[in-house]
Amino acid sequence: METYADCLALARTELLQADRLIGEDIRTYPTPISGCDAAFNGLLADREKVHRALLALSTEIFVPTPRTPMPQSGIESR
Repeated sequence: METYADCLALARTELLQADRLIGEDIRTYPTPISGCDAAFNGLLADREKVHRALLALSTEIFVPTPRTPMPQSGIESR
């Protein structure tokens, strides 16, 4: 049975693969590349989306609770 952690690990793996494939497409794109090349600009945009998704998966998120209303509050044990 899959857990959410398995799903997150799979998502990271797939995003890393997408990053490699997009990087290869960018490296092998025919030159010269004009600034208005929609296909190339689309590759750059997709690469940025993948990078942001990977960052979102690896960023710690603070979830406020009544015991820790702010990130600086530390951990209170009761």
